[in-house]
Amino acid sequence: MIAFREIDDTDPTLAYSPMVQGQEKIFAWIAEHGGIPLTPSKAFKRVFVHWAAAEFDWPGYTEADLFTVNKVLNELDFPPLMLLHDLMIAMKLGRHYKGEFKLTKAGKALIGRPGQIFAVIVPFYLFRVDHARFSRFDDEPILGNWDVFLNVLNVETEDGATGADLRRVFYGEPEKGPFPSYDDVLGSLYVQVLRPLCWAGLLFRQRSKDRFLTENAVFMKTPLWKAALQLETDRMVQSAPRH
Repeated sequence: MIAFREIDDTDPTLAYSPMVQGQEKIFAWIAEHGGIPLTPSKAFKRVFVHWAAAEFDWPGYTEADLFTVNKVLNELDFPPLMLLHDLMIAMKLGRHYKGEFKLTKAGKALIGRPGQIFAVIVPFYLFRVDHARFSRFDDEPILGNWDVFLNVLNVETEDGATGADLRRVFYGEPEKGPFPSYDDVLGSLYVQVLRPLCWAGLLFRQRSKDRFLTENAVFMKTPLWKAALQLETDRMVQSAPRH
């Protein structure tokens, strides 16, 4: 089982986690307004979704990114916000009450404690959420486990690696056909492993000219990775020659 190091609330590496930063922004709204208004279907109302899009500045889902394809934003249009909403409900950090989203006692205990937010929410998100269900193609869980993924990525992303590089390391070369085709394996690797690590703030995805092409995107460890994780392959990273 992967265990995270305890991170102090003042540790600057926490700024690399979109999940922690977004959660703190949600707490800030609730502190000012008392709760988040809900639609009849219990989604966050547009007034909050628009505010969150501007405030979160979530990589790949910035306000500019979101309004490129939407004229107005519902919670469904902002997947990271929908994820945080779902996580807070699943972890009993918040609840729906009289048309608003309110924090529970457990949620209130995380206010002003970004290190604790990371310690509580990120392991649950990485290790207990079924990431396969977020695939557009209803994929099966990808072959592998988090111990293997993290230890291999610890070595491979030390100096940066493309999605195509990581696909080859874990699963070999994709099959070649006469026509270009979508790589299901790389797609699953991204949705179920790489993107969750980016959203947690442990990996950083450099934006390429085509932000939708995972094979060309470069993935690198953030400073939060080294602050939070202690892995079996750390010695390999420390002893590897630098060019």
